[in-house]
Amino acid sequence: SVPLDEVKLLAPLVHPPKIICLGLNYLDHIEEDVTGRVKVVPSEPIIFIKPHTTIIGYGQSIIKPSFVKQLDYEAELAIVMGARAKNVSAEEARSCIFGYTILNDVTARDIQLKDVQWTRGKSLDTFAPIGPCIVTQNQIPDPTNLYIRTWVNGELRQNSTTKNMIFNVYEIVHHLSRVMTLEPCDIIATGTPAGVGYAMKPEPKFLQDGDVVRIEIEGIGMLENRVVEVNF
Repeated sequence: SVPLDEVKLLAPLVHPPKIICLGLNYLDHIEEDVTGRVKVVPSEPIIFIKPHTTIIGYGQSIIKPSFVKQLDYEAELAIVMGARAKNVSAEEARSCIFGYTILNDVTARDIQLKDVQWTRGKSLDTFAPIGPCIVTQNQIPDPTNLYIRTWVNGELRQNSTTKNMIFNVYEIVHHLSRVMTLEPCDIIATGTPAGVGYAMKPEPKFLQDGDVVRIEIEGIGMLENRVVEVNF
């Protein structure tokens, strides 16, 4: 075997057809909302798209432009599609999924909360660390009950489980396939649990230059990236 510190892990997918993300898909994340904009639990998934230029792999740097003042992390279980899916039921969705990975839905909160929609604040280059690998769906018998945790500089910030999802992975594929054709290698980020930086008490804790974000999801492994601020 080759020691991990002697290799460079690239993102397991670099040019997926689509990166589809869900917002507000964990009950505990909705309960911690401090913006006052969330009034009810969504009855259908809230979705947005990230471009593939956001993708980086394990150990690569999250670039924080100097004009971003409120940089945040969001640990997410990501679905990797293995088959074309259109109008599939939740029961049929399992056979369409290739596997799962970790995605950090990095967000510029100051931009996101200023805009009516979320795309601009979540689409900056390097804002989708993915990895460290893809675990096939047969190796994760129950993706609806996996622990998901985030540390920033060793401080535990997010500590939840995928059972807190409003829409589980199979329901997500069902809902998305009703409105768009899902293709092999599409990545679907399934939302983040409570513990994001902007909801920290007594005051928000946003990411700064040099911070290290480590995310672990049961059965998949660990994704770690450092924040680097760049003046532009």
